[in-house]
Amino acid sequence: MRMMISFAALFLSVVLLQLSSGGVGPLDVLSGTALGFTRQEIGMLGSAHFFGFFIGCWFAPRLLGSVGHSRAFAAFTAAGSIGLIAHMMVINPYAWALMRVASGLCVAGCYTVVEAWLQAKVTNETRGRAMGSYRMVDMTGNLFAQGIVGILAPADYISYNLLAILCCAALLPITLTKTQQPETPKSPRLRPALAYTRSPLAVAGVIVAALSSASFRMVGPIYGQEVGLSAGQIAWFLLAFVVGGALAQIPIGWLADKYDRRKVLIWMSVAAIGSCGVTMATATWGVTGVFLSAGLFGFTTFPIYSVAAAHAHDFASSDERVELSAALMFWFAMGAIAAPYGTSLLIESYGPEAMFIMLAIGHAGLIVFSIARMAARPTKAVRTAYINAPRTSFTVGRLFRREREKTKDMP
Repeated sequence: MRMMISFAALFLSVVLLQLSSGGVGPLDVLSGTALGFTRQEIGMLGSAHFFGFFIGCWFAPRLLGSVGHSRAFAAFTAAGSIGLIAHMMVINPYAWALMRVASGLCVAGCYTVVEAWLQAKVTNETRGRAMGSYRMVDMTGNLFAQGIVGILAPADYISYNLLAILCCAALLPITLTKTQQPETPKSPRLRPALAYTRSPLAVAGVIVAALSSASFRMVGPIYGQEVGLSAGQIAWFLLAFVVGGALAQIPIGWLADKYDRRKVLIWMSVAAIGSCGVTMATATWGVTGVFLSAGLFGFTTFPIYSVAAAHAHDFASSDERVELSAALMFWFAMGAIAAPYGTSLLIESYGPEAMFIMLAIGHAGLIVFSIARMAARPTKAVRTAYINAPRTSFTVGRLFRREREKTKDMP
């Protein structure tokens, strides 16, 4: 209980940040459509968010080392709030793209601060409970963030101001806490080649995971509009995707610890291709069919990042884990930057079904590559433990390093 109280300020800041950042993506899609933006311009906004996220992941540890935790958090929330407030002051898709860069910068920077703070405060005895609580708080905030879209009017000052208020409110708990700020940690080196060296399949897996997640979350509202969903129903559509992903973590984690993780990736991609087909087939079945197919898609695609990351860590030494986690995040960010814009182009040219056809092709490629890697290298007999790996900052690997050291034997 003392531990939870000491982290209450951090966790409250995470929830408020999630409510703000999780709502801006779908709101931008609905607002852009109402204002006459093209689908390519709307997709560009999603790509701009992940571009800002990548910059934030790289820049945040350096700023943290210069000014400390609270000041860095304040700077990043200020950037995010300015980006939100400025939306209805300049109605231009390219100006909005710059504002979304600020939002992505805010998300990555704030999570870097929170995770660095947690890393400095947890002990070996409290680490498991602290990380479990952190993941639960993050997922809860994510779930509520999808639901908030249903109450926000598109292209409206009040909607963006409300998100800006939530972003500013995230600043209060962490800056007013009486808990002493920890010393600034040393930032990990960014070595993208390390991930490919340890596991080419893991790199392919996180890129496909980014393709699925970023496309659905940033461009999925366009698909929802095309199949006739209202703004409130689009919120439930996105919520179903997140709920499906949350429900998948325990059974997929059990499978990933019991069987060859490459086989798990193969069968998850087979299921993902099936869920893409189900989603397209049920588009005309009404709202319930669309919601259920979104949940199924989240169930089959959301855990792919964690399975791929666990597979990569099986081939890494203990002193490489932090930098390997950062490298995997780098490849995820690269895929997420490209996915929304590319998906919007396909929808513009070939219709809403093109998004799921593209995702099915991506998963088919992952199946072929997984089979090739199984022929090239045997799996490890003793492996690291599967964890639900958050995709929040380059420093997240420090938090979960000890959890990954737990080993599982192949049956």
